[in-house]
Amino acid sequence: MSAVCRFIHAEKAHYTIVLLCRVMKTARSTYYAWAAGAETREARRRADEELAHEITVVHIASRGTYGVPRVTAELRRQGRQVNRKRVERVVRKHGIAGHTRRTGRHSLTKQDTKAAPAPDLVGRDFHAGRPGTQIVGDITYIPTAEGWLYLAAWLDLATREIIGYSMADHHRAELVVDALDMAANLGRLQPHCVIHSDRGSEYTSTQLRANIRELNGRQSMGRTGICYDNAAAESSWAVLKEEIGTRFWPDRATARAEIFTFIETFYNRRRLRKHINWGYLTPHETHLRYQQDQTLAA
Repeated sequence: MSAVCRFIHAEKAHYTIVLLCRVMKTARSTYYAWAAGAETREARRRADEELAHEITVVHIASRGTYGVPRVTAELRRQGRQVNRKRVERVVRKHGIAGHTRRTGRHSLTKQDTKAAPAPDLVGRDFHAGRPGTQIVGDITYIPTAEGWLYLAAWLDLATREIIGYSMADHHRAELVVDALDMAANLGRLQPHCVIHSDRGSEYTSTQLRANIRELNGRQSMGRTGICYDNAAAESSWAVLKEEIGTRFWPDRATARAEIFTFIETFYNRRRLRKHINWGYLTPHETHLRYQQDQTLAA
């Protein structure tokens, strides 16, 4: 019906509305009701165009990764009172879409059958009451023209910050030890911190066990071949590989620089994640919130 009303509106300079409505078999009241709402519709269209621009800015700033929930959250953080359903409608209209995580990651885990595994102190409960009390770690590989670049990292379960990481052209035990040392040197580990991983040889190594003892930590491991026992760490790799944007780097130095930038400037400090109690916050903001609550409690 709106198409008919638009035609009548366009031709009313040449013919009377009575004649046009009769020819188009449309009641005059229908046309007049449509015309009365034209100004409102135009105002809504302009408002949607303005919102589309704001959404595009947020989407680009997120490296093209945010979908409707996090776009809505970021707009609200900026003081824009907007309805999620409206954001969804504008996003759909303009073809804006966040990234969908890829599946099918190949594991690097090679179990040392001679090493005695540590008990599972996490039990798939990937939540922690405060920072530095439970961390999870894993290794992934990054493809470059020079060969694989291996990345080990430790993730704080309370804040979801990457608190320690290391990169090298190998995945020997020192790779995960260096990442753990980074977290310790930054003061991000509490006494008796649970340090959880899979049962890969890097994590069952004498070198890492000794390092954990020195740091007064408690080692924890999932079961062999059960990826869900370390799902929080593996999920962080899915995020990095999808949201960093690059699939293949020309050399290891370039990959290292871009991964460093991604972790330090985006993942920890700008990427929104929904906290169960506090809503959408960045990992760094979550850490500050815990510190604030701890100070108030004291």
